[in-house]
Amino acid sequence: MRAEKTILTKEYLGRLNASPFFIVLNYQGLKVAAITELRRRLQKAGAEMHVVKNSIFRLAVKEAGVADLGATLTGQLAVVTGPRDISAAAKVVKTFAAEFDKPKMRFGYLNHQRLEEPDLKALADLPSLEVLRGNLLGALQAPATKLAVLLNTPATQLARVLQARVDKGPAA
Repeated sequence: MRAEKTILTKEYLGRLNASPFFIVLNYQGLKVAAITELRRRLQKAGAEMHVVKNSIFRLAVKEAGVADLGATLTGQLAVVTGPRDISAAAKVVKTFAAEFDKPKMRFGYLNHQRLEEPDLKALADLPSLEVLRGNLLGALQAPATKLAVLLNTPATQLARVLQARVDKGPAA
């Protein structure tokens, strides 16, 4: 293998190892300005997109131990990777594709498990990680709040009865 190919393979491998996921997109027909806009949006979501050479990416994926992608890497492809949330990246791509009718999500991998286009779209429809964490925290706190209210209710009622007795004055 030529030195340039070895360098590119190592670069792709480094991106794959640094990311728990990757999404493969077909960007055919997308203009440079649109690609730049997509990259900007992905960057805000904590992800990045790189145009890849299929044969070299196939070698990098194989070295990363993901899977043998074989003939699935055809056409003009770009790969989205990121260190955090696949849902946020998929949401950006889905929204962008709705606006521009391109790119098309082909498939992806999350922790070495293959995701097809419908799976990626389902991930894109999920709320953000922060919203899910907030919902979980609210669900965990609700029983504790109800318990505190229940424990305080008898004491509060007793205090009201005693206060009413004091307000009424001495018994005749």
